[in-house]
Amino acid sequence: MVMDTTDLIARARAGDHNAFRDLVQGHSHELQVHCYRILGSLQDAEDALQETLVSAWRNLGEFGQRSSLRTWLYQIATNRCLSMLRADRRRPRSAPLAPRAHLPEPTSDGDAPPWLEPYPDVLLDHLVDQRPGPEARYETTEAISLAFITALQLLPPRQRAALVLRDVLGYHANEVAEMLDATQESVQSALKRARATVDNHLADSGSSESSDSAGSRGTGSRKPARQPDTAAEHRLVARLTDALERADLDALIELLVTDVRISMPPAMLEYRGIESAQRFFAAATFRPGHTYRVVPTRANGQPAFGLYLADPHASVYRAYSLLVITTAGDHITAITGFTADVMTRFGLPRTLPEKD
Repeated sequence: MVMDTTDLIARARAGDHNAFRDLVQGHSHELQVHCYRILGSLQDAEDALQETLVSAWRNLGEFGQRSSLRTWLYQIATNRCLSMLRADRRRPRSAPLAPRAHLPEPTSDGDAPPWLEPYPDVLLDHLVDQRPGPEARYETTEAISLAFITALQLLPPRQRAALVLRDVLGYHANEVAEMLDATQESVQSALKRARATVDNHLADSGSSESSDSAGSRGTGSRKPARQPDTAAEHRLVARLTDALERADLDALIELLVTDVRISMPPAMLEYRGIESAQRFFAAATFRPGHTYRVVPTRANGQPAFGLYLADPHASVYRAYSLLVITTAGDHITAITGFTADVMTRFGLPRTLPEKD
């Protein structure tokens, strides 16, 4: 394998594009996820990945094999992301104001940034063989969750990069310092501040298993992330699908924990608590004449739903929004709604036919 890699590097340095493709293709998906964690946007992550590969191609002659090719690529990708953040090229830069017209007063301005986008689980299938290094602090499932991605966006760029390299990928502190062209002392200082911010956000968001029993309608608390696709999760998905398609607000509310959080990037609004959630869904979702169809999918290691609204003037349901839910036992701790623009990335159609 070492000889194969060395041969590919030599051929790529000589201008062989096919050799370069073979050299990096095994790393492309994990590099995209890495860029997504730092940038919070799949669209921006795709741009960063392409810039990373172009830079790697142009600078392959500088790769001295002092580190692994994977580490070298991660260094390039990290610095491309930091350059994008410095240039403030994220999209969108501000939240639209129009949705406020028919929504109740929010509990607060949400902390989910307007550029936040969901990540399709189908793209994570390529990462099953990737394992974090020994210094990793977060489990793989937690490190792709929407709560974790949101928490990362609260950090200054270099803190964000340091935490991902160290606590998600498991690089040693000296390796992180070299990748960021920083001292170990500055990396450790950045990590201390970053960990406090992220852990506080995860604890407040109720992003993991509930500390109450599975049947309890309590509040979420941070514990090690559980495995997805459990029987309880499947039952919850079925119940939520049924509540949405029957427009049964009471049935939906029964599925929520008492301090549930509702957010909807790019609008930076948050509704927290049962009463607030009830007002929100009554005004935004279960409006007179609104009928839905639901297509289950998955995003960020979590259950998600493509929501389709019946067109009153045609015999079709049109893509309306993507809902990503965070669960604890048989209840929902958070719902994040995204615009219909993201649904095509999940292989979801723009329209559905009427039911027979």
